[in-house]
Amino acid sequence: MSVHNPTRWQRIIFVFVTVTLVASIIFISITMALAPTEPDPDRPNHRVKGDYVLMLAQCILGVIALMLPSILWKRIQLEIPSKMLILYALFLYCAIYLGEVRAFYYNVKNWDTILHTFSGAMLGALGFSFITFLNKTDRVPMNLSPVFVATFTFCFAVTLGVVWEIYEFTADGILHTNMQKFGLEDGTPFAGRLALMDTMKDLIVDTIGAAVMSVGGYISLKHKKGWVEKLLLKRRHHHE
Repeated sequence: MSVHNPTRWQRIIFVFVTVTLVASIIFISITMALAPTEPDPDRPNHRVKGDYVLMLAQCILGVIALMLPSILWKRIQLEIPSKMLILYALFLYCAIYLGEVRAFYYNVKNWDTILHTFSGAMLGALGFSFITFLNKTDRVPMNLSPVFVATFTFCFAVTLGVVWEIYEFTADGILHTNMQKFGLEDGTPFAGRLALMDTMKDLIVDTIGAAVMSVGGYISLKHKKGWVEKLLLKRRHHHE
């Protein structure tokens, strides 16, 4: 089962996450219009207009991201395994709605760390698929060394993790947001090493997640376990 032939749970989860994000967009838009422009010293944890910019942008991007698998299927016949799609939708829900809208990043210990570790593993799985695309096949070519494939996958995932941190840094500078968590929720900035802590922790756990997926992929390829094949994104040809 995949995008063009979804399972029951896949449909339920995608509809749930989409409705949640759309409702959040409406709520945030109204709340942002009514929110004060400057922080109130008597209410340090009360959000101002700038705080809602990131939430609104993330929710809009989340809705677009949920539509992306269907768009890729229609445009290039890209098939994503159902389990991967479910994990993808749940990740968006946890990262955007729970993380940003419900402020889990601030209120739940290690929430950001957990998500970055998971994303590192997901990017690792994407790395194996990228190898198949480069070789125009639906499977990891057997003539490639498992060590090479695992190393490429690891580097691919870590690189995308770095690109994401660059995006967060750029967005914080342009939109005056706090994606890199260089300050408290009330806007109080961290200083010194503490200001770097979130970014470096994200890169470290991204690396750990990528390493776990790469090692698992190596074992799968080396001993022909078949784990990797279950995670691969595939292109369907018109005659299939």
